[in-house]
Amino acid sequence: MTPPFAHDAPDTAPDATSAGAERTRPVVRLKPKAEARAIRHGFPWVYADELVTDRRTQALAPGALAVLEDGDRRPLGLVTVNPKSKIICRMLDRNPDAVIDQPWLEARIARAQDMRARLFEAPFYRLVHAEADGLPGVVIDRFGDVAVVQPNAAWAEAHLGALVAALQAVTGVSAVVKNGSGRARGLEGLAEEVTVVAGAVSGPVPVPMNGAVYMADLLGGQKTGLFYDQRPNHAFAARLAQGARVLDVFSHVGGFGLAALAAGADSALAVDGSAPALALAEAGAAAMGAGARLSVRQGDAFAVLEALGTEGAAFDLVICDPPAFAPAKPALEAGLRAYERVARLAAALVAPGGYLVLCSCSHAADLAAFRNACGRGIGRGGRRAQLIHTGFAGPDHPMLPQLAESGYLKALFFRLD
Repeated sequence: MTPPFAHDAPDTAPDATSAGAERTRPVVRLKPKAEARAIRHGFPWVYADELVTDRRTQALAPGALAVLEDGDRRPLGLVTVNPKSKIICRMLDRNPDAVIDQPWLEARIARAQDMRARLFEAPFYRLVHAEADGLPGVVIDRFGDVAVVQPNAAWAEAHLGALVAALQAVTGVSAVVKNGSGRARGLEGLAEEVTVVAGAVSGPVPVPMNGAVYMADLLGGQKTGLFYDQRPNHAFAARLAQGARVLDVFSHVGGFGLAALAAGADSALAVDGSAPALALAEAGAAAMGAGARLSVRQGDAFAVLEALGTEGAAFDLVICDPPAFAPAKPALEAGLRAYERVARLAAALVAPGGYLVLCSCSHAADLAAFRNACGRGIGRGGRRAQLIHTGFAGPDHPMLPQLAESGYLKALFFRLD
């Protein structure tokens, strides 16, 4: 295999190790009327319209390091700059003299791992959750002896060699996958690429979670291969699943359905548009001895929901966990209509006294807007509901309090008459 990171680009300016290192780095400055208070209070981003973008700033390479100053030329910290991105600066360190090297990265990763090790018995979790763990634009999911890195910001792409070396030094994982795909990389002007950058990966990785076994495709699956963020919501749904007929729509590799089977559901039907994802769901069910209780149905989720309604199907527990219908504010109205439609179609399939779980991973749709859309859909479906629980992402997906976008996941649990 070609040695990884031979192509790593150096920073525009060197990382000096002495005091006053910022003198050797470019300086970028907020506009005089830009609000520096938010940055001082922990907000990690500077938008392009808040920064003085003269020719010198525009000439910086994506991912270059620079010292950020306020309008009065007072340093605010060390940032990474990408003139091609709407988020032109991301705060790396409040110390403008900080050295962004392997030891710095090891310290951030070790801090993140310490919390996860306290929370989880086995090393299957999100290890780094971007800004909330002090590594802006970086997502790392751990699958036992394998880790998947998503370098979704230009600085992380430029420092990928040191990042992977730090990751292996702290965690001891033998294999690392770079998943360079997704909308976030496009917004940073980065190319898509999925490749093994350290060690070797062969076939799906079995992941134990909530008593179930999931098969994660780390090279060809969605995102990093598995959605750890729903772990606590899988567990809550499983508490409702004993003896139940379960419908898991937008199931991916069987997230809610397999957890329900592990908790004693009589049956689960997994619905997804991806045949490979459903095959992995079946493999997971077989691995946990529940293959006979899982059935799958490939197709467009809306079409399948409508067809099941026409067929007169009824389930005791229905879960809908769609992709982000409102990934950004311009898509919000259309996204809320889609969530309302899901709620209406799914409510019709819930047996009297049964449960409906509706999820959103759209940060543009806040909890109130999503809850209202779901309520409208359930009402339009002719059902009356009690909201019994509201779930969020697990603690391995911490929120940065100053950054609303880091708290994106909502799961609403309803009981229907």
